Amino acid sequence: MEQSQSGRIVKGVGGLYQVKLPDQETPVACRAKGAFRHENLTPLVGDVVCLEFDPTGDAMISDIEERKNALIRPPLSNLDYMFVTLAAAKPQPVLETVDKLICILEHHHITPVIVVTKYDADPDYAEELHALYAGAGFDAFCTCSKDGYGVDALRAYVKTRCEGSISAFAGASGVGKSTLLNALFPSLALQTSEISRKIERGKHTTRTVELFRMPGTESGYIADTPGFSMLDFARFNFFSKEDLPLTMREFDPYIGECRYTKCSHTKEEGCAVLEKVKSGEIAKGRHESYIAMLEEINKN
Repeated sequence: MEQSQSGRIVKGVGGLYQVKLPDQETPVACRAKGAFRHENLTPLVGDVVCLEFDPTGDAMISDIEERKNALIRPPLSNLDYMFVTLAAAKPQPVLETVDKLICILEHHHITPVIVVTKYDADPDYAEELHALYAGAGFDAFCTCSKDGYGVDALRAYVKTRCEGSISAFAGASGVGKSTLLNALFPSLALQTSEISRKIERGKHTTRTVELFRMPGTESGYIADTPGFSMLDFARFNFFSKEDLPLTMREFDPYIGECRYTKCSHTKEEGCAVLEKVKSGEIAKGRHESYIAMLEEINKN
């Protein structure tokens, strides 16, 4: 008689998946049933799935639970937190790109957490960035991997908030994401750097996604350390200009308060959002990012 168990996909390569079951440490290697191909459905790392075991003990993925969200690149589902990593200097952050990533995360109901690295390179600007995003309603941290500034506070946040969740770090090249992860989770970084070297060997290898147990948590996972870049999220034409204001967290209290029902929050008289920009309650730079994104969506 076949038996079934529920677990989470923690790795997938070439149609072979590894599924972590709650009651055993070693993931189960298995394939997915052929019917998924006919349904145009591909299991993703992060999926909660049902495994069916035949009498010999071999397993097959027979069902995929409904996803909270799913990303195309990297192919990952059910992400809860994204630690958006930007440097105070070297490289100077492009805030429009950061804000674009945040909007995409908000649209997918993934919680953005802002992490400013290289605090020592420009402490004043680091504090300015922290104030900008904390003022917009995000949890935000300043860190310096060299001297450990802010690392303990961020680690404590991860340990308390990310229990039972799937998290990932994203940031442009050079922001010190890998160095920060080394400082946060030394054992995890050693493990994953070795895996990354194997994955990246060869000119045309496809990078895999893998979930690792988040150190300090009982059931939290971190995705594909040392993370992926902002560029993976550059395109966002999959949601409409009507959705865009809903991804700006600081606009939320004022949506519906404008004089015109179809207010674009760009130049209309009686716009509640613009009034808050003028008064400084909504940061001018964040509103400028919104306008730039709206123009990009309108071009598509």
